[in-house]
Amino acid sequence: MRAVVTRVRSASVAIDGTTVGQIGPGFLILLGVTQDDTPALCKKLAEKVLGLRIFRDENDKMNKGLSDIGGSVLVVSQFTLYGDCSHGRRPNFLAAAGPDLAIPLYEQFLAECERLGFPPQHGEFGAYMQVESVNDGPVTMIVDTRDLK
Repeated sequence: MRAVVTRVRSASVAIDGTTVGQIGPGFLILLGVTQDDTPALCKKLAEKVLGLRIFRDENDKMNKGLSDIGGSVLVVSQFTLYGDCSHGRRPNFLAAAGPDLAIPLYEQFLAECERLGFPPQHGEFGAYMQVESVNDGPVTMIVDTRDLK
């Protein structure tokens, strides 16, 4: 699994012009699932992402986490995180998991956010969505389960 985590002042996701998820300060998480992902990796990713300390403290150091600032989470599924642009100009998405695997893991990630104390706002898997965010910093981290120890 791969997560692109952006520290935001606010973020929202809309479908057909209707806002379906909206947060103030916190994390906008774009979430991609690949073919060899598992529920255990999903849990590990959620714990890692939601534990990131990337908010500024009183000394202007990235030392505070979501709970320290009372932050929120907006999760948006994004299969394009596994797009391969190495050949030609049109990416292929062969590494992205199909819906049979990706939907349950996306839903588990949402449940893990809830379990960890951050009930997520979210988009709709497979929908054409419009995502808006006011990046803070900007600070953006890429967390991939293949890199976690």
